[in-house]
Amino acid sequence: MSESPSPDTEPRAEAPAEPTANDASAPAAAVGGPLARPYRWLSVGMFALIFLAAFESMAVTTIMPLVARDLDGEALYALAFAVPLAAGIIGMVIAGNWTDRNGPLPSLLTSGILFVVGLVIAGTATDMIVFIVGRFVHGIAGAAVIVPLYVIVGRVYPEAIRARVFAGFAAAWVIPSIVGPAVAGFVAEQSSWHWVFLGVIAIVVPATAMLLPPLLRARAEVQGDPAVPWSPSRVGWAVLTAAAALGVSLAKEFDSPMRWIVAALSVAIVVVAVRPLLPIGTLRAARGLPATVLMRLVVAGAFFGSEIYLPYLFIEDYGFEPSLAGAVLTGAGVSWAAASWLQGRLGDRISNVRAVVTGSTLLVVALAVVLAVAALHLHPAIAFVAWTLAGGAMGFMYPRFSVAVLSLSPVSAQGFNSAALSIAESLGASIALAITALVSSAVVWGGFAPDFAVALAIAVVAVLLAARVRPLAVG
Repeated sequence: MSESPSPDTEPRAEAPAEPTANDASAPAAAVGGPLARPYRWLSVGMFALIFLAAFESMAVTTIMPLVARDLDGEALYALAFAVPLAAGIIGMVIAGNWTDRNGPLPSLLTSGILFVVGLVIAGTATDMIVFIVGRFVHGIAGAAVIVPLYVIVGRVYPEAIRARVFAGFAAAWVIPSIVGPAVAGFVAEQSSWHWVFLGVIAIVVPATAMLLPPLLRARAEVQGDPAVPWSPSRVGWAVLTAAAALGVSLAKEFDSPMRWIVAALSVAIVVVAVRPLLPIGTLRAARGLPATVLMRLVVAGAFFGSEIYLPYLFIEDYGFEPSLAGAVLTGAGVSWAAASWLQGRLGDRISNVRAVVTGSTLLVVALAVVLAVAALHLHPAIAFVAWTLAGGAMGFMYPRFSVAVLSLSPVSAQGFNSAALSIAESLGASIALAITALVSSAVVWGGFAPDFAVALAIAVVAVLLAARVRPLAVG
């Protein structure tokens, strides 16, 4: 592995040497909202891609118990989720560097093609290992798509409406959240889970193609900077980070105490390898941009580390059909979108730090209730209500992470810092899933309660860190 890049050779937002995207170099005022004439088709195309990502996420979470059962892969259940998250780290690093150099269009198109390839592999898999390979490929591509979308928001849209654009991203989850789990469950029950993956391909191609005309018209705003160097070393660090994150996931396959030794070593490697991929000071929660990126990591771990187990809980402990078990994801998706819309309308009337503190606190409350349901076998409706609250908590704070990072980033580092934000999300979710699987393998009682207990502990950490999102005063 090559040497870690020095702070002087990496684009970092702490000491910008050029105008940031929210100063005079950006449009002075918003012209309407995200669907106003100058932005309409660009917004619709981006929302379509988010819609696709939402449907795929909801569908996979709903049918994964069936996939694991059909492919005799219950032991690899958590790994099937951790692999695409870890793979996404590699995809986001490449996409971030590529986007800063050449603009968002090349990485966006390449990611769309790879996403289709991954769906074909997963959708035609006949054993769990091949299925996970497919998840790896479309995990790289699905994560890489997000980086150019964030850069497009930072370069094309005035700062005054960026929160509303990210609220639109959340709103694009509403329909998939409502119909995705039920549709995926119905298709799996009536035909085969294979078609849940293969059917998504019909949406990928038109959604990607929809972005081409508006991006070509906005090429002056979104063009890259060829002076930004390629950074193979960062790709190497991303590969090591992803491998170490998977090492945590695989630790449970070892006998005790070796499993804990492997897990500890893997986490230590993650901490070392991920540093060049994040803004300086992220791992020590330095105020402002670094703490914002770290908060994204922590809350993603708490939320997504719980989400994959809820349908499983309802199917295994309450005897629900997959289509009905997936309904718990619907409530959270709708509340996420509604809360995101609310924070977008509030704008500057609520600060980023207040939104994050409020959201993380509500997330702790929601996860505590979900844990109680799993531990005490309470009525499943209680878990549905609590998870709906969790979705609202995430929707209220999640867009503010993106807004804060873009506002604090120099233009030439928007790809790097947007990638860092998404890397934090994938790493947080991946590590959380690995830890829950490790704890569950060591605890023989309590059913799903240990999984939700781990998520709750992570959410408490988020509450303790939330206030550090506020940047240090200048001058």
